[in-house]
Amino acid sequence: MPQDRHVGAFRRLTPRPYARARVLLFPHGGGSASYYRPWAAAAPWDVEFLAAQYPGREDRYSDPVPAKLQGVAAALAADLTDGADGPPLPTVLFGHSMGAVVAYETARRLTAAGEPPTALVVSGHPAPQLTRPGRVHLGSDEELIEELRRTEATHRDILDNTALIQAFLPIIRADYRLSETYRPAPGARLRTPVTVLYGDRDPEIHAWEAEGWREVTDGACELRTFAGGHFYLEEHRDAVIDLLTTRARKASEASAISWPSAP
Repeated sequence: MPQDRHVGAFRRLTPRPYARARVLLFPHGGGSASYYRPWAAAAPWDVEFLAAQYPGREDRYSDPVPAKLQGVAAALAADLTDGADGPPLPTVLFGHSMGAVVAYETARRLTAAGEPPTALVVSGHPAPQLTRPGRVHLGSDEELIEELRRTEATHRDILDNTALIQAFLPIIRADYRLSETYRPAPGARLRTPVTVLYGDRDPEIHAWEAEGWREVTDGACELRTFAGGHFYLEEHRDAVIDLLTTRARKASEASAISWPSAP
């Protein structure tokens, strides 16, 4: 694989030149590709983790945020199907919170283009058809900050820094708008197997909302619960990375493509 650090809007945080499969990571609302830097560093030699960089943050700070979440997914899917990164690798998609539905919508577009992912792993979000509407994005700055405290979506050192949080609020508000106005359009179901992860104390998703993910695919659907709240990922990162690596390696083993040996 090329050694550049970009694949369109995806960031190759820690290159794995002999990778036989890849995992694409989709950040939560208000998050950026750098959130997944420790994940990419922990990946084994044969699996490369790439993180999506949504518009409006970090090196894409000046890029406008689309009006709809589907616009974000369409652009990401286009980056993956243009052939600029060489032959396709078996690909697993993972998204947390808002990233779960961005990953799902990206999977729909990849499937329609004839390049379906080998697995979809979603975390901390109700099934698309059960997405909760909301008005947080219409509230005051103070109300938005209180919501961030409630969900623990932003570190306290940022929330308590007035100048810093004011710089972040526009993109956080835009992401809440994307999430709270999202409605899945009718279309074909996925064939990709889906794995649903969530914390047992997460107020953002209930068991029946996790079960609803079974409706999006004709493939298998597995649910796994972790101890913790909405950001159980912080405590169980290694377990989630291991799950994603296992999915990717199974996809690689099932692939008929031959890969070079490691040095």
